[in-house]
Amino acid sequence: MIADTLRDRIRTGGPISIAAFMTEALFDPRHGFYATKDPIGAGADFITAPEISQMFGELVGLVAAQTWLDMGRPGAVKLIEMGPGRGTMMSDALRAARTVPGFMDAAEIVLIEASAALKAVQAQTLGPSGAQIRWIDRLEAVAPGPSIILGNEFLDCLPVRQAVRHQGQWHERLVGLDPQDETGEAFAFVLGPPLAGDSDLIPARLRDADDGALVELRPGDRQVIDQLAARFADQPGRALFIDYGPAQSEIGDTLQAIRAHKKQPPLEAPGTADLTARVDFESLIMAGKSAGLTCYGPEPQGAWLTGLGLEARAAALSQSQPGKRSEIARQIWRLTDKEQMGELFKLVCFDSADLPPPPGFSAG
Repeated sequence: MIADTLRDRIRTGGPISIAAFMTEALFDPRHGFYATKDPIGAGADFITAPEISQMFGELVGLVAAQTWLDMGRPGAVKLIEMGPGRGTMMSDALRAARTVPGFMDAAEIVLIEASAALKAVQAQTLGPSGAQIRWIDRLEAVAPGPSIILGNEFLDCLPVRQAVRHQGQWHERLVGLDPQDETGEAFAFVLGPPLAGDSDLIPARLRDADDGALVELRPGDRQVIDQLAARFADQPGRALFIDYGPAQSEIGDTLQAIRAHKKQPPLEAPGTADLTARVDFESLIMAGKSAGLTCYGPEPQGAWLTGLGLEARAAALSQSQPGKRSEIARQIWRLTDKEQMGELFKLVCFDSADLPPPPGFSAG
């Protein structure tokens, strides 16, 4: 079991980073959360926007097709999704994108997925689309060429680190074993050594925070940005990410575990719950600009969807399926209302040079 593996690791080498704990709990090939189950859907551990309504993926698909047009209709374009879940968003996106002549003939569909369980679900979901699908384990392994990259609730699953301000210095917050636990098996957060060269991962606006402040470090975000910059250096490309988090960097612990739609203690029973942390969109955009990418956003999900014609699409669906009008209205509410997903979830876009602004965003 993952818990036993982590305990042995801590007993042997001392406390570990939160990122190491998350990596083991989520991605262990035999017992990790994503490796062993399909966690997405109304009856599973959590539900994502594509599972709420087909309209979400359809609008994403039209944005992808418009991007291809803006690139000058290249004869081949990689349509890549990172962390494609059940394949629902890609399925809906392809259905909508087919309405743009020539796009499907040019599109090469690539899914970046590490979970064997989810790959099987994706194959089943996308089978009726008739599209030829390739699975790749990492973005760097995708052949060069013009590319459109999508990621819905991908960044929030990247392992994070945490730091705590203590006596005027930032110390890494680690995971150890609780000395107060009689069994000696319970995990607990412990204060680690001062941060050295990694202190630049702390957002500049937060570096002089008071003692006791906690910040989250997201080195995985910067790795993604570096991969995009390398890929877009010589070929046109656009990456669109949808995720949840604040528009500006904030102090606070956002690490959470979700099992069956309910929050759980994040260190309890690793491998049995989804572990996520809010995306720091301000730091993400700054990293993109530093890497030479053209950046847009963050744009609230509700405003983005509405600006792209969500209500018109809903009206057309309601007319063709009058028995589902109330259901479609509830879907719009969940996707766009500020108390639901409308403002917490945001979109950012990273472009290569010389592409016009992406649909739904103001100038970068």
